[in-house]
Amino acid sequence: MPEFVHLHVHSEYSLLDGLSRIDDLVARARQLGMEALALTDHGVLYGVIDFYKAAQEVGLKPIIGCEMYVAPRGIESRDPRQDAHPYHLVLLARNRTGYQNLIQLVTRAHLERFYYKPRIDKKLLEEHSAGLIALSGCASGEIPRLLLAGKQQPVRVSCQWYKELFGPGGFYLELQEHNIPEFGHLNRELVKLGNELDVPLVAT
Repeated sequence: MPEFVHLHVHSEYSLLDGLSRIDDLVARARQLGMEALALTDHGVLYGVIDFYKAAQEVGLKPIIGCEMYVAPRGIESRDPRQDAHPYHLVLLARNRTGYQNLIQLVTRAHLERFYYKPRIDKKLLEEHSAGLIALSGCASGEIPRLLLAGKQQPVRVSCQWYKELFGPGGFYLELQEHNIPEFGHLNRELVKLGNELDVPLVAT
């Protein structure tokens, strides 16, 4: 089997969006010969400790992450028509500093910025980006949404912003394939964008 690691994974702790139990995820990844696995539940880190322990027990490298909700217009905006559907952004901890920053982001998203969902914004992300790797996310991510809307200039500005914030090796355009019709077009556009702006791609 080709070397592959799932970097965008939801467990039962992603309420209404995840079904897999952590022990089953870890066991299946090991069964398939994988050497690592990420956990990126929506907006929470509830499963991280159990995931870390379960992965360690079977010799699987645990990659701790979270699929964050990013407020498009900043966390002060609370218009139900415009702010109820924040962007998605996958963050992975590359070291202890990244893990601590992930905890800060998730905690503050719940305590200070909750509106429909626990949200962060780009200002907070700037304060806590060290030690983190960012993936552009699913079709609900900022860059995919802009691409699907045909907003070519804004998508380049956004992509450049993430690239500069996270630095070399810290930001990737995420490709997914789930037999969803729009994903074929989206993936082609992401590949094109990555080539134009020299941003690496990752299949999750």
